[in-house]
This record gives sequence, structure tokens and C-alpha cells, in this order.
Amino acid sequence: MANTETSLKEAMSIIEGATGVALVDYTSGMALGTLGGGKDFNLEVAAAGNTDVVRAKLRTMEHLGLKEEIEDILITLSGQYHLIRLLKSRGGNGLFLYLVLDAGRANLAMARHQLRRIETELEV
Repeated sequence: MANTETSLKEAMSIIEGATGVALVDYTSGMALGTLGGGKDFNLEVAAAGNTDVVRAKLRTMEHLGLKEEIEDILITLSGQYHLIRLLKSRGGNGLFLYLVLDAGRANLAMARHQLRRIETELEV
């Protein structure tokens, strides 16, 4: 099992095109850990904003009576992919991994696969 810091470092080092990663509590909007980003991309602000995305989707699913679980939410921009992966591992309730990818360098299918594996090893 890996802690937050180890998991974030692994995501940045093994996922091709990763430019930022965060572990976020969507009940509070707080980032529990971040790595990457920079002065042009504030991961704390992005993490807080994406809690609204997660909450809205969960609320919509509830209104629709959908009993399925969200695996990930993908937002594609012209030059970036933003991947939100809700944690299902023990202790991960209310948390998500947020990954920012350079669309020109990333393999989205492989990034999803690697983020899923990182999630299974993360112990919060």
C-alpha cells in the first residue's frame, strides 16, 4: 500500500504527459495533496472547482435513480485532458484523484489504466 505522497509521485513519473495530480476531498473541496501544476495552473483552485463537477454529477445520478458508480470523469480541452477518478478503495470515500495531462503527449487509455492501478494501491 502507498501513501498519498508516494502515489502522487508515481502518477507524475509513470503517466506519460502528466503535468499535475492531486488527491481531493469532494465533501470539503480541499486538496489533501498536490504535485505539479505551477504558476500558470493552480492545482488547489482546480481541485476545489472540480469538487463542484463531482457533486453535480452525483446529484444528477441520484435524481435519475441511477445506481451505478462513477469510475472517472473526463474533461477534454484543446490542449489538456482532465481526469477525475473517484476512489473506491477503503478509506477513499469522498475522495478523488485529479490528473491533468498534456493532450499532445498523453495516451488517455493508458493514463486511465495507470491511474486505476495507483488508486488500488493508495491507502488514505
